Amino acid sequence: MPVHRSGTARVGRLTVTGALLAAFSVLCTAPSSADTTPARGSAYMGMGVLAHDGRSGTPATRRATQTEGVDVSSYQGNVAWSTLWNSGVKWADMKATEGTYYTNSYFRQQYNGSYNVGMVRGAYHFATPDTSSGAAQANYFVDHGGGWSRDGKTLPGVLDIEWNPYGASCYGKSASAMVSWIADFLKTYKARTGRDAVIYTATSWWTQCTGNYGGFATKNPLWIARYASTVGTLPAGWGYYTLWQYTSSGPTVGDHDRFNGALDRVKALANG
Repeated sequence: MPVHRSGTARVGRLTVTGALLAAFSVLCTAPSSADTTPARGSAYMGMGVLAHDGRSGTPATRRATQTEGVDVSSYQGNVAWSTLWNSGVKWADMKATEGTYYTNSYFRQQYNGSYNVGMVRGAYHFATPDTSSGAAQANYFVDHGGGWSRDGKTLPGVLDIEWNPYGASCYGKSASAMVSWIADFLKTYKARTGRDAVIYTATSWWTQCTGNYGGFATKNPLWIARYASTVGTLPAGWGYYTLWQYTSSGPTVGDHDRFNGALDRVKALANG
């Protein structure tokens, strides 16, 4: 598996809004990484996707009907949310948990700080299907920041299911076993919160590790990861994406995303 090395990304290589990336890059400091399998708990949204799929092309210019967002993890530490808000970022998602063994020590500052400047915010769980059941991880997520409330500014939780940065790409599971694991997580999350979780994934991983299963598309919004000029082919069942992670510069600069709709649609998802 290719090893991702963290470091300062060269913003000039990306044709995204310069102010956004410049603003975000000055806020974040990443720890150095060794050329070995990363430590458990260190995964962030897109880590496996970037290592497996890399980058291909440059992001398209944002349309007026798309709303800029960011996703962060402990790598970003305490984020200056007002700077991001002033640069045009209107929603954010932050890592809350991984497996049943890790919580983000910066989660409170990130989750509350984004809310306090006016952003619609949410939380994501980095799934490790090889360590415990889907139900166990959904419960851990809800118990450590992944819940939901109808306040107009809290998005439903996100299941981050992607290439395994710690070992076997599909976590040692067959396609049918992976679908069952995901279903277990989604069912438990819905029972705990009353909301259907968002699924974050890459089409390449979904095709290989679930057999391109299409059964979740009617209930669970899709957050697609693809670092190119278009989202490309979507996983089976989804006719459109709700969110798009269009660039992953690694932990130093972090990840930028677009909601496929204007800000009122972001709020509509928050309200359920």
